[in-house]
Amino acid sequence: MTRTGIVKDEKYLDHDMGPFHPESPRRLQAIYGMLAESDMAGNFKEVPVRRADREELLLVHSSEYVDMLAETEGKDRSYLDPDTSTSPGSYEAALLAAGGLCEAIALVSRGELDNAFALVRPPGHHAESSRAMGFCLFNNVAVGARYAQETLNMDRILIVDWDLHHGNGTQHSFEEDPSILYFSTHQYPYYPGSGAFGEVGINGGEGFTVNVPLSVGHGDGEYVEIFEKILKPIATQFDPDLILVSAGFDIYFEDPLGGMRVTPKGFAGMTRSLMDMADGSSGGRIVITLEGGYHVEGQRDSVKEVLREMARMQVSDKEKLMSKTEDAFIEQLRKEVGDAHRGFWKGL
Repeated sequence: MTRTGIVKDEKYLDHDMGPFHPESPRRLQAIYGMLAESDMAGNFKEVPVRRADREELLLVHSSEYVDMLAETEGKDRSYLDPDTSTSPGSYEAALLAAGGLCEAIALVSRGELDNAFALVRPPGHHAESSRAMGFCLFNNVAVGARYAQETLNMDRILIVDWDLHHGNGTQHSFEEDPSILYFSTHQYPYYPGSGAFGEVGINGGEGFTVNVPLSVGHGDGEYVEIFEKILKPIATQFDPDLILVSAGFDIYFEDPLGGMRVTPKGFAGMTRSLMDMADGSSGGRIVITLEGGYHVEGQRDSVKEVLREMARMQVSDKEKLMSKTEDAFIEQLRKEVGDAHRGFWKGL
């Protein structure tokens, strides 16, 4: 079995945006309960959780924004945008989410773990440099990517975002930087409204933002084939030192906020595809962090499949998952991405 780490801490449950908010502590309670089941317990190494340092947060966020969030600590309720608020424990949870992910990246970088999954909240990929947005406070994956470069001396980072929603904050963090490649599949048009094919990065980062916007209704085969036929040739050419994944489980087929049809087996297949890419470029180094996902039982079952794949307790059959995909659909997507990135990536 692979040495797979998990980031978990009860303090992540202290972030609470209200009894009817879809991004609730129940999401992690269900996952943590699953980890204690007899077929899962003892198979994963727990990563020590720590607060993100201020200097680490400032790699992505403005000092004014970090100070503003710090001022919410201990307060009953602070509203940051129409969808996002804090409770007394939210600031601590947000520090531990970013810091826990950084610690997982460090352990994978040093070879103490083969891969890791940060089971944290609040999520992060919508958070902008100076703005909370879409349930997100700090942009965990963006902080983790910069931490990997600045502290762990990694050069090229690939961020793959399979959340239902486009990671506007992550894209904006790196759209001028050719050392970090951001690849996103997302339902479009949908919140937050960004993520069109033509958004490819700007200035020196042109070509290093790759968006694959999707209409509703796509499932296991389409997602795995997008990874195999579109992402893989790009990732092979980019040759990252580390793969980070913003894993949103709101593409689950019964998610109340989504319109996709991915099953737990599909999430396992996507994970297998990314692990194969990591084996071919980054020495197997891949770290996943939790983003969205609002069908509590579906997310629990899907996270279980991802973890089993990461630990090599199972090996998904990618070809079987892709066998029912319409070739014309994938070819059209390849053409759209290829047209937007003409001259940047071979094999599209």
